[in-house]
Amino acid sequence: MSNYSDFAFYYDSLTRNVDYKKRAAYFDRLIKKYCTTGGQYLVDLACGTGSLSEEFFKLGYDVLGIDYSEEMLNEALEKKYDSGYDIQYICQDMTSFELYGNADAIICALDSINHLSTPEDIKKTIERAFLFTEPGGVFIFDANTVYKHKHILADNAFVFENDKVFCAWQNSYSKENNRVDISLDFFEKNENGKYDRYSEDFSEIALETAVMDKYLTDAGFIIEAHFDEDSFDPVKEDSQRIIFVAKKP
Repeated sequence: MSNYSDFAFYYDSLTRNVDYKKRAAYFDRLIKKYCTTGGQYLVDLACGTGSLSEEFFKLGYDVLGIDYSEEMLNEALEKKYDSGYDIQYICQDMTSFELYGNADAIICALDSINHLSTPEDIKKTIERAFLFTEPGGVFIFDANTVYKHKHILADNAFVFENDKVFCAWQNSYSKENNRVDISLDFFEKNENGKYDRYSEDFSEIALETAVMDKYLTDAGFIIEAHFDEDSFDPVKEDSQRIIFVAKKP
């Protein structure tokens, strides 16, 4: 799993199209529908630069953000300094994270679970989530599908450009394990009019829904629902991201 040292600096610039307010409201609806603890303690697992954490805080949750990357958390702390929001952030590996007390809801968004290195790491993360979820609480996450890895990401290349950075994105797909190796090259114009280049490499793996479901039930969760990305629609054959809603009995 990458530390995303260079990616962290450009992450917000490259994800301007993500409507964090809308996404937080969607997860809020799921929590209100399926969580029965009555509490407001929410863990934003793999919180990145804290944009979603801040939206959860504005909805009234007591938020703890966890991320493996110190660089990502530094960006989150800068936002916290600017906003004044009382959000706690800690640097931990999601496969072995620990909490003081249980959460009413654990959220893992924006295909963060796909960034884990192996299926075993995904299994470990689910087991940790179960351990630290309050009975009646929920673990809700989204995951890129095998379809997306095979047909959308695949061996494709993408280019992103804005007023801050030019990013060249190259994928390499392995059908044996539905793994996509991703190489990012960032080009930023310096004060001399030339371009500085920074690179970042990471991988994403995709699991079949049945495998993910087995990990959830083996850990002790009850599977409440699957939805197509950011909707309440059923999953389709060509769904690119699936929402998993699991509850601790």
